[in-house]
Amino acid sequence: MTAILSLLLVVTLSILVTRIAAIALRHTGLARQSARFQARSAFSGAGFTTTESEKVVNHPVRRRIVLTLMLLGNAGIVTAVSSLMLAFVGGGDAEGMALWIKVVLLVTGLVSLWAFASSQWVDRLLSRIVDRALKRFTRLDVSDYEGLLHLAGDYKIVELAVEDGSWLDGQPLRALRPAEEGVLVLGLAKFDGEWLGTPGGDTVAQSGDRLIVYGRTETMRELEARRAGDDRAHADAVDEQRRIAEAERRKAERDGTEDRMRSHTASRN
Repeated sequence: MTAILSLLLVVTLSILVTRIAAIALRHTGLARQSARFQARSAFSGAGFTTTESEKVVNHPVRRRIVLTLMLLGNAGIVTAVSSLMLAFVGGGDAEGMALWIKVVLLVTGLVSLWAFASSQWVDRLLSRIVDRALKRFTRLDVSDYEGLLHLAGDYKIVELAVEDGSWLDGQPLRALRPAEEGVLVLGLAKFDGEWLGTPGGDTVAQSGDRLIVYGRTETMRELEARRAGDDRAHADAVDEQRRIAEAERRKAERDGTEDRMRSHTASRN
């Protein structure tokens, strides 16, 4: 019984450690899913060989987080395996306990922990706790960029590759007018390694460059695939953005009206 409880305790601590690390990685700029994958990969030591992991190891703060995870992961996995062996092989207070009882206890505990790990409520609670701890005890920038930019919805930050003969190739941003399509250019990574943050209207993207943009996913996919001279597609995208902006404005007005009505009703009651 003690060995099974020890195993469940180790698994619980492992879940908490990876959750906290994933939240910390998110605050360094990683997307939610990327942060979770990198945290779990580093903790388990499996799968941490992807191209995306280069963005982690080349970042000093992320590298420290991942290094800590690797050290804790090695200790946690060894402890978990040892506890599992003791639960079914070792003696102690587990002697005389039927095998099926051990299996039921272990499976019940693991299922409960899985439900705990999948809980959105737990994730939100941990996020608030970790945010406060990071602000108080570290100098890590804890701005939730994903939440600020609403990246969990239809809006994303993506990297557009500028290809030879594409609509983006060889024209100044002022002529392209991507903002009219609802796409904001945040930066330009030149093919020679030069970085231009918030490029101006005179900036020209060339084949081999990469544009870092923010906007609706479908709009940016179409923009990347658009060929040079296809001004009709640009006009259609501008009209679509106007319709979307109008729909969002109307929704905001309806939500504001409903909020005022609820507040008025609550004040009267």
